[in-house]
Amino acid sequence: MAGTMFISLLVLLLLSVPVAISLGLASSIAFMLEGNMPLVVLMQRMFSALDSFPLMAIPFFILAGSLMETGGISRRLVNLANSLAGGLTGGLAVVTVITAMFFSAISGSSAATTAALGSILIPAMVKRGYDVGFAGATQAVSGELGVIIPPSIPMILFGISAGVSIGDLFIAGFLPGVLIGLSLILLVWYLAKQKGYKGEEGITWAMRAKAFKEAFLALLMPVIILGGIYGGFFTPTEAAVVAVVYAFIVGVFVYREVKWKDLVDIFSRSSITTSIIMIIIANAGMFGWILTREQIPQKVAEMFTTFSDSPYVFLILVNILLLFVGMFFETSASIIILAPLLTPVAMALGIDPVHFGMIMIVNLAMGMVTPPVGVNLFVACQIANIKLERLTKALLPFFFVLILDILIITYVPALSTWLPSLLK
Repeated sequence: MAGTMFISLLVLLLLSVPVAISLGLASSIAFMLEGNMPLVVLMQRMFSALDSFPLMAIPFFILAGSLMETGGISRRLVNLANSLAGGLTGGLAVVTVITAMFFSAISGSSAATTAALGSILIPAMVKRGYDVGFAGATQAVSGELGVIIPPSIPMILFGISAGVSIGDLFIAGFLPGVLIGLSLILLVWYLAKQKGYKGEEGITWAMRAKAFKEAFLALLMPVIILGGIYGGFFTPTEAAVVAVVYAFIVGVFVYREVKWKDLVDIFSRSSITTSIIMIIIANAGMFGWILTREQIPQKVAEMFTTFSDSPYVFLILVNILLLFVGMFFETSASIIILAPLLTPVAMALGIDPVHFGMIMIVNLAMGMVTPPVGVNLFVACQIANIKLERLTKALLPFFFVLILDILIITYVPALSTWLPSLLK
């Protein structure tokens, strides 16, 4: 059955059928051809995949991100980052990375981070004389921090799929996110220096103080979310609801940039995004159940241990696999399918599951900026109005830095495990 399912999945993907639909159709085809149970079992498995309390965090974090985006949060964060780093060489490029780090602590989504900030910063960089390919590449790569710095929707999915604490994953994402952010800042500063991009002039401490004051409520949001989780005041799912309430109050009553008429569009966009993710989860749950029924996880474990029983060799093989998968598969589906397969093998080799979760997430985050299906690339191309080929060429130095970051995160476990262990 598994062989039929994988062949069907490959054919459907080659026919450009969406990943979520491909997972469901491949599972159904294999089940009908070789299964001996009623089809209603598949529907039950789809429902079971969605019947999870932690999954409720996803629609609420998406809604919170939409409220924050419409409420002027992204503009205030850009102004704050510009007041701090705009005077440096390549100031706007550096600002792009710093703002992405700020916004990632609110958004939870890579594509949302790229879209919300790119619509402001890509035109601003082009207006200042930056090459449009460099501007688009900087924003697309910075956007991947949206799923690494908590809160993060992929972290929620990994926690559910692998049975790992979502709170621990949230805390674990900080240091890897800061590492990637700082490395990108150094890279864009160096590239900007080579290209002769100057910084902004005339930034005063009064301007910095004003920008910080305006962005203070936005910066307070991740403190409330993570502080509440580790303070024992609420669960990650309840924290998502708190985020929605906070975003609503700030956007409607404090900043007053979210109008009542805007709420229909905000809820509509959030519902569509949530529906897409939930369809993927339901179909991937059915796909994963068949894999488990066919004992594929055990076979995968045997395959990896055939190569070597060294955790170092296992991790390099996993990195290669995830980089390849990230190029062709949507992140949510990849996590739901692969996390239950690979995490038990990693734990058997003595690898901390929180650390392994971060390895999976940073690898698949890179897939968001690698052709042919990198979602951040398409968002940046649309905003910058350029072809994918031009953007891909500008991405080459970024790929080198991201791969180096992945190797550091992979082989320095303390980056992922130190903060969670400190807070227990």
